[in-house]
Amino acid sequence: MAFVTKARISLILLLCLVDRNGCERTGPFNPAEALVKAKNAAAGKLGPDVKTFNVLDYGAKANGKTDSSINFIRTFKAACNFRGNAMMVIPKGDFLIGPIIFQGPCFNPSSLIIQANGIVKAQADLSYFTGGADDTDWITFQSINGLILSGTGTFHGQGAKAWKYNDCAHKSHCVRLAANFKFNKVNDAIINGINSIDPKGFHIMVTVCRNFRLLNLKLQAPGDSPNTDGIHISKSTVVKIAHCVIGTGDDCVSMIHGSIDISVNKVICGPGHGFSVGSLGHYDDEADVNKIVVTNSSLTDTTNGVRIKTYKTDSPSKASSIFFTDMIMNRVKNPIIIDQEYGNRHSTQVT
Repeated sequence: MAFVTKARISLILLLCLVDRNGCERTGPFNPAEALVKAKNAAAGKLGPDVKTFNVLDYGAKANGKTDSSINFIRTFKAACNFRGNAMMVIPKGDFLIGPIIFQGPCFNPSSLIIQANGIVKAQADLSYFTGGADDTDWITFQSINGLILSGTGTFHGQGAKAWKYNDCAHKSHCVRLAANFKFNKVNDAIINGINSIDPKGFHIMVTVCRNFRLLNLKLQAPGDSPNTDGIHISKSTVVKIAHCVIGTGDDCVSMIHGSIDISVNKVICGPGHGFSVGSLGHYDDEADVNKIVVTNSSLTDTTNGVRIKTYKTDSPSKASSIFFTDMIMNRVKNPIIIDQEYGNRHSTQVT
């Protein structure tokens, strides 16, 4: 079978265990130690050497009505600029914020910790999100080395009123709606335990990141909510996703150009569009996709199971070493799809 596409695909579909020891990379980031800190932070069990910065002390109102955007930003800046170990605290209560950017670099000697146990809601009105495609997101973390975001908190995007304005099903160059979270140039990070509900666009975007863990997350949106990908990864290396429950209106996990050494383990997906590599080949000079492992995961009531989608173009970029293993599928319409003419209504699919 000849494949004609921008991405030359080397694919292995296995229903067995695979040795992935080569995927782990060593370095100064200790994920096991960071995970212990994340769990302790969520439970409020950190020692006296960690200074806390509570959003209430910086004027945030836990009434669910007062916009506390500037108060969240001031709290983050104080914690980020502190020269010792620091933790920003979002306590129990209802908070309302518009689009904010948590901008690094930070000056803490260890990972900056954010303990999130409250309910944080986005402004529902789209007029708050008036930027271009790169700055429309709700909560953005940018240029941070060492981050722990942990807790039992809920981040509600209040996207239901915005979904009718999503036109990506009809336009290939549409303007995407705000993601609940965007992590841009964030390295050595753990996101643990939080909940994301009804984003206007994606739940979580991970772009230009390295050594990034997403653990024990619960991401929820209706099955018919448009373009609400669960976790969307691009231009990132060594990203581990595990023990997450994702039910949404698009891909549970999507991995596009520049995704290298991505591990998805023990994820429950449904509703949604399954686990997807691509689309690839939509833009010029896209980086390769390599070493993708999705394993020990289940899909229920999804449109697709595992999918690779590429545009029919001629470029040297490629996708290789892609493993889908030990997958359980219940009531999945299209268990396996390889679509190499994605975006063409006469698309040729291998299923």
